[in-house]
Amino acid sequence: MSVTLPNLSTTPFFVVIRFGIMERISIRSYFFATVGTVERPFPAKTYHYPFLDSGRKNSYFPYEYYCFCTPAGTIMAESLNERERTILRSIIYSFIQTATPVGSRYISKRNGLDLSPATVRNVMSDLEFLGYIDHPHTSAGRIPTDKGYRFYVDSLIELETLSAHDQSTIQSQIHSSADPDEILKETSRILGTISHQLGVVSTPRVSAGVFEKLELVSISNSRIMVILSIRSGLVKTIMMEAHSEIPKSKLEEVSGILNERLSGLTLRQIRKTFRDRVRDMQNEETGLIRLFVESVDKVFDETHNKDKVHIGGTQSLLTQPEFSSAENFRGIIELLENEDIIVHILEKKEFGEGNISISIGSENQEEKLRELSVVTSQYAVGDVSGTVGIIGAKRMDYSKMIPLVDYMARMISLLFRP
Repeated sequence: MSVTLPNLSTTPFFVVIRFGIMERISIRSYFFATVGTVERPFPAKTYHYPFLDSGRKNSYFPYEYYCFCTPAGTIMAESLNERERTILRSIIYSFIQTATPVGSRYISKRNGLDLSPATVRNVMSDLEFLGYIDHPHTSAGRIPTDKGYRFYVDSLIELETLSAHDQSTIQSQIHSSADPDEILKETSRILGTISHQLGVVSTPRVSAGVFEKLELVSISNSRIMVILSIRSGLVKTIMMEAHSEIPKSKLEEVSGILNERLSGLTLRQIRKTFRDRVRDMQNEETGLIRLFVESVDKVFDETHNKDKVHIGGTQSLLTQPEFSSAENFRGIIELLENEDIIVHILEKKEFGEGNISISIGSENQEEKLRELSVVTSQYAVGDVSGTVGIIGAKRMDYSKMIPLVDYMARMISLLFRP
């Protein structure tokens, strides 16, 4: 066998492989390891397609063979023909509905395809070779891979309209008159109930929120409540311990000075510059300014309450077939016990067109999410924003989950509109 390679670059290229008769090579493994990703092999001149041993991913070639490859580290969108797209869509839809591997006979009978099981089986072999579907263990059926789900979400999905019943449920259970934190908590619960996945809602990160006013209220001899209002309508309260009782007149005086000097600044700017802005007052007689300097990161931090994230739907998620195994069940429990991981995931999300972010399986950087998918959107509270979404099985019905998350984000933004 001889292999002729062009100069490697960041663009797709052809590879010519010359074999002896019936010489065998595991082409997928070989090129993935040494060159890049084999996209779609096709024969040179008039030679026929190679015989594929789909179980081993081996191919048998006549004399000369061309391969179209993508160099390692680059991404190329593959073009599936209409038949392949239809069958891939059918496999994913059937697996979403049944949670069982999908066979060729099932596809040919159940999805209105005018194709024989043998034809479907050949197409499924091609899809498996390309990495869109895979065999689970020794099953005769196929299941979607992360790559298959991604292609489905990007190119094949037909989004559904959120049902009138679900819209009515959401509108009847979330009220604008409720406390903002109660709205977010109820949102996570409703998301979990409707989706049968984990409903997650992060509280707004208020670094970009503009300071409106600050009030100081004496609670006891030495305890002072700080009430911080942000222009977006959010309010956060913090308890501070003074060294001695401070008269109400002094509390009003200090709060008046701070309101004047901090007006129009974001909380991020206040944290960075507070000491300089009150440098001439650090020796004021009550010691209150000095206490603010020592507590600036606590008073003007990015969260407006102690709950950074609300989670709902745990019981619904655990009834999904994917979590019947002890390993997957334990992974979900560990995730729920460490809410900081979920907060970190939601904070790192980037939102493109449509204000929706979807990460599937191995696309998630966090190890505990490698068998899960995350669908999120942003909601707005004036100048600041939070994240609302669903964490659940890769087999989730994306055509329903995406509109649900989008609707909830728009609903929360509407309720928090000034």
